[in-house]
Amino acid sequence: MATTYNQEEKSSYEANKQMFLTELLSNLEAYQDNMLYEDIADTEGKIVETIFQYLLDKQEIDRQALLEIFAKCNSYIVGFDDEEVSKYLEQNLSQMIRTINISYKTAKTNFIWKKRVEEKQKNMQKQLDGVSRAIGKMAQGMEEELQNEAKYEKQKAQILEILKQRGIKVQDLSVKKEGRYCLEVYQDENLETAKIEEIQKIATKTLKEPIELFEEGCIGKKLIFLSADKYVMAIGTGETTKSKSELSGDAMLQLRLKDGKYLVAISDGMGTGVKARKSSTSSLRMLENLLLSGFDKNISLDLINTSLIGQNAESFATLDIAIIDLYEGTIEFIKSGACPTYIKNNKKVQIIKSNSLPTGMVDENHDHIQTFDRDIQSGDILVMCSDGILDANIEYKNKELWVKYMLEDLETTNTKKIADIILNEAIDNTFGNVKDDMSVMVCKFKNRD
Repeated sequence: MATTYNQEEKSSYEANKQMFLTELLSNLEAYQDNMLYEDIADTEGKIVETIFQYLLDKQEIDRQALLEIFAKCNSYIVGFDDEEVSKYLEQNLSQMIRTINISYKTAKTNFIWKKRVEEKQKNMQKQLDGVSRAIGKMAQGMEEELQNEAKYEKQKAQILEILKQRGIKVQDLSVKKEGRYCLEVYQDENLETAKIEEIQKIATKTLKEPIELFEEGCIGKKLIFLSADKYVMAIGTGETTKSKSELSGDAMLQLRLKDGKYLVAISDGMGTGVKARKSSTSSLRMLENLLLSGFDKNISLDLINTSLIGQNAESFATLDIAIIDLYEGTIEFIKSGACPTYIKNNKKVQIIKSNSLPTGMVDENHDHIQTFDRDIQSGDILVMCSDGILDANIEYKNKELWVKYMLEDLETTNTKKIADIILNEAIDNTFGNVKDDMSVMVCKFKNRD
């Protein structure tokens, strides 16, 4: 990796230098009578190399610096004692200094522009690659779905036969299972509520586990039924905006996915106000659209990252995501520059944290995403927050501890109350002068029975 990095740095240096030399030679054509022309036009010489290195550091060269460079390279400019000669020398020096500075500024502008174009092309390539992989996975998924459905032809036939006996007309249906059962029913016409409930009962009896209508997944005349969740979840939130700021840079999302899982997320755009809000909301909006369109979560996060990088160098946003499977009883945490997540059960509080960088800050996927898995226990309370909450307390060196200690002492299990208590305590810690946007989301889990 170090060798690759050094090669890239060298390549960048040489490319920048070549642009400078091209500009310099072009601009020097008008000054071939200048006494410094031969030294400056010698692009392979030590003087020009030293001038370029000086410009990289200082961005602009002046009279004193140019004279010192000539002296270091054993090429002394003399004659300043003679008034007539001195006047001629000064004119020549001024011409060269102006020509060198203009050449460097032009080359630098061109180099930055070229790098931006290359970066955009690189990001576009990554996005297209992500789309390609997503389509490939979708195609593979369709093939696997067909194989999955074939396993449950017997159950499908049983359900269709019972529906026929009950006088419930449907075009077709499919049965598949990936963890939980999924029953897709295609209606001839919109069925009455009573008939939908009857399908639910028939599927429950045939598949030998509770089946429920998945209303979020129903589209047009397609009804979706899923195995019932084994856990129930309650969600409470709280948020406030930085003092004297009209708009919060934080954004929150609650969403049920196509597979029946739930996604909750907080995104904190860097800074505050409109710019920060744009970064956070665009990140969550992209995440929602990509996941609902069938994109894999890892591909979705990669696409969000490259999209933010492509916008500008200061468009960063943290992503704190929990994908909750209330059927299997598991939570997958995905963190990109996000604050710690807290899991409280009775008096015990667990902290889940990462050291990843925010989305849009790095161009290496493994650097900006970290994942963790955990089984749900009945009574678990999950707390997610933005850094405005943690930073509000300056009593502890380790800022995450004040939330942990507060949660350990809390008696209430009401999610809204917990969110409000944490938020109000954070505001009190700043004496009412809120220094950053604050957001907190609390989820509580219980066995369904």
